[in-house]
Amino acid sequence: MTGSRPKTWLADLIRKNMPTRETLEGNRWTRHLAVRHELWRFTRRSVPRGVAVGLLVGIFALIPGIQIVGAALLCVPARGNIPIAAAMTFLSNPATTPLILFISAVIGTFLGFKADTATIYAMIESRASLGEWAGWFFSDAAPAVLVGLAVLSVVAASVGYLLASWIWRPIVARRRKRRLHAALTRHHVPPAARDLNAESGAA
Repeated sequence: MTGSRPKTWLADLIRKNMPTRETLEGNRWTRHLAVRHELWRFTRRSVPRGVAVGLLVGIFALIPGIQIVGAALLCVPARGNIPIAAAMTFLSNPATTPLILFISAVIGTFLGFKADTATIYAMIESRASLGEWAGWFFSDAAPAVLVGLAVLSVVAASVGYLLASWIWRPIVARRRKRRLHAALTRHHVPPAARDLNAESGAA
């Protein structure tokens, strides 16, 4: 029972944050994507690609309005799943943004750029507003954070792709195996048994 709760919670979170086709149709930038059926299918290739695209855009952009649009547009050349990509962008939110910025600043500083990590500590402890974070971001810390965001988003997208492939492909394989088994079972049922089942169902 307890093991199913995290899965249910995660499924509900993804379902809640997934954009619908009507949502995309209402945006002039993504209106044409709503009719691309291949971008909405949950296949063993499109799901990992959607995860990677969502993490890449979600972490690097950090702007809610741009994240979903950017992820949807990037799914076209990547042939990723749009709902999955859009849902993954919500992993970067007001609660996780300070941590993402801090890790990015540390990465950028390690790569030779300068960012005052002590200021980040102070802003996290004081629960700085988004305006204060924006002001700090556009200070001299911007180069370090931008480089760090680029590295972090690429690494997260790569790891997300590998994990999604590892988790999703066996699920698809099991579903195909069950469908094939069901089709073979129906095909090998004797005609007399099929007639008997039909009569019992009608009764």
